[in-house]
Amino acid sequence: MSVIPHQPSDVGEAKKEWSWQLPEMWASLAIVAMWLAVLFDAVWGPDFVSSTTGGSTTTIPSSIIVEVFAYLGTRVVARYGFGRERRE
Repeated sequence: MSVIPHQPSDVGEAKKEWSWQLPEMWASLAIVAMWLAVLFDAVWGPDFVSSTTGGSTTTIPSSIIVEVFAYLGTRVVARYGFGRERRE
């Protein structure tokens, strides 16, 4: 009769690895959603139109304003979502 030693299970490590990757996944999805909003606003969004009393008009795409906020949001989400200094 032979004895087979039981090896330690790696189930705990797999669960720990998955929970470690979860914030990166949500951060990536949030960044993609922000930039998709910029894309859709650039394609189908309205423009800001300013006219003066002299008759001249200025047209600015609204996606420029949305892009500024998406850039700032991307920086914040990336800092907290992909940060390496985590407490465990």
